[in-house]
Amino acid sequence: MSDAVTTEPRRRLPPWFKRPLGGGPEFTKLSGLVSGLGLHTVCQSARCPNQGECWSIGTATFMILGDICTRGCRYCAVPKGKPLAVDFDEPARVGQAVLAMNLRHAVITSVDRDDLADGGASIWAETIRAIRKSAPNAAVEVLIPDFRKSSEEALATVMAAKPDILNHNIETVPRLFPRALKGGDYETSIDLFRRVKRLSPTTPTKSGIMLGLGERDDEVRRVLGDLREAGVEIVSMGQYLAPERNAFYLPVARFVHPDEFAAWARYGKEDLGFRHVEAGPLVRSSYHAEKQAGGTRPQPVT
Repeated sequence: MSDAVTTEPRRRLPPWFKRPLGGGPEFTKLSGLVSGLGLHTVCQSARCPNQGECWSIGTATFMILGDICTRGCRYCAVPKGKPLAVDFDEPARVGQAVLAMNLRHAVITSVDRDDLADGGASIWAETIRAIRKSAPNAAVEVLIPDFRKSSEEALATVMAAKPDILNHNIETVPRLFPRALKGGDYETSIDLFRRVKRLSPTTPTKSGIMLGLGERDDEVRRVLGDLREAGVEIVSMGQYLAPERNAFYLPVARFVHPDEFAAWARYGKEDLGFRHVEAGPLVRSSYHAEKQAGGTRPQPVT
């Protein structure tokens, strides 16, 4: 770990980012399935560097409520603008996809839908129920937004559908929130986990943070401490990569060495007591999600 901050972005990725692109019959099958059902994945929309690996082994993170976000976060590649109308048949199609892929662990996320009175919570709940109906032995992990405009009722709606894991990414340190997350608020996101524990004390919670945006070590330690205090058990930590080189997206302040990520993983587990810390340059929130969760099938929900 280092407190030094380098603000000049490097032009070439360090060697530890080199990896096979992935492909093969499973990749092709999954690509056709997602396209055929008219679904979106965060793997595609956010240009995840792990798409080749994950799709080649038959795993993906489904993105519901369309692929256009109402917020303009400066770290995210998901398209921004005015979303289309809600697709009320989408939850059933996600359930079909989870069954067709024979998933043990399904990860669902969404764009921010500040245009909807409930932030899309009703569609979230219906998607969880659809997966339960189609694939009752699949664990359901939800990576939710902050539901800023209707946080209390929206969160209660999602939790009433009984997801197996509740994930909400904190993304960065408080000082960088105004620059990175348009419409986001650090304390609101931290408090979301406290509210989850009040609604469902036994539901595991998870969060993720990017490194390389210009944060200091003491700021990262604060975020990890705040997450742990709020009851979070699982954390993912990965390298921020600018989606494109233009003035809108924040530049990479520095590339964090794999050894630093390993040190953060030890700190999180040994010093703070997180159950699991997935940390590395290419780690994203849903990367190895089943392993993070323990890899066990839940009992069918009745």
